[in-house]
Amino acid sequence: MDMRTITSAALAAFAQHLQSRERSAGTIEKYVRDVRAFAAFLGGAEVTRERAAAWRDSLLDQGRAPVTVNSMTAAANQFFAFLGWEDCKIKALKLQRKLFRDDRRELTREEYERLLAAAHALGRERLALLLETICSTGIRVSEVKYITVEAARTGRAEISLKGKLRTILLPGKLCRKLKKYARTQKTASGEIFLTRSGKSLSRRQIWTEMKRLCKTAGVAPSKVFPHNLRHLFARTFYRVWDVVKLADVLGHSSVETTRIYLISTGAEHMKILSRMHLIQ
Repeated sequence: MDMRTITSAALAAFAQHLQSRERSAGTIEKYVRDVRAFAAFLGGAEVTRERAAAWRDSLLDQGRAPVTVNSMTAAANQFFAFLGWEDCKIKALKLQRKLFRDDRRELTREEYERLLAAAHALGRERLALLLETICSTGIRVSEVKYITVEAARTGRAEISLKGKLRTILLPGKLCRKLKKYARTQKTASGEIFLTRSGKSLSRRQIWTEMKRLCKTAGVAPSKVFPHNLRHLFARTFYRVWDVVKLADVLGHSSVETTRIYLISTGAEHMKILSRMHLIQ
């Protein structure tokens, strides 16, 4: 039997497999990166279930968050399944359902507005409009490419991702801003958010540009990343509508996934405990 080792060819084939399954570019990049991390841990040794479990445990010893460990474990298990190494799959860590979210990662509306002000102050108008677009629609960063001139004209973006089709409605004020920006960039059709060379903005580029606002805005870098804008949209939307409608808007198959977005912060949780008046 051939020795089970992680090779560059296997990783390339795995990436192609994920692409054929219509996984997003960001997901493919992450899965391949995680499997490479496992390969580095092995140091050329053969892949076994015991070594995979030891890698999982080592991630915890390094101080990785359990959610992160499970995410990396899932990537490795997908790789094993692709190669037919089913006996190498390992169990994820059992996690207690979160009752509240870490305040240090919670982006408030006031902080979001400071980020917008910082973008304008630095002359980063494209970035400011991009932040407003993600936060006012709840789209994923991988769905930014669906914000087109045509979508701004009709007030709706047709998104096709992960084998699902859904329509995102764009607020009128946002549409006006998008059309005005497109005119200044001489973009007559297609994607609105492009690089100077006319290419789509990558997830990494958007992430990097957002991080550069932190110092000027006075917002902790741990709070500033695209998905946190989606969280802010979800919490704001939920105040005026229900979780089922929110799940549809966010493109979630399960309401339970949506509920994760609505977990209160530790500070909010403490206020609730204080209002219970159970201490004499």
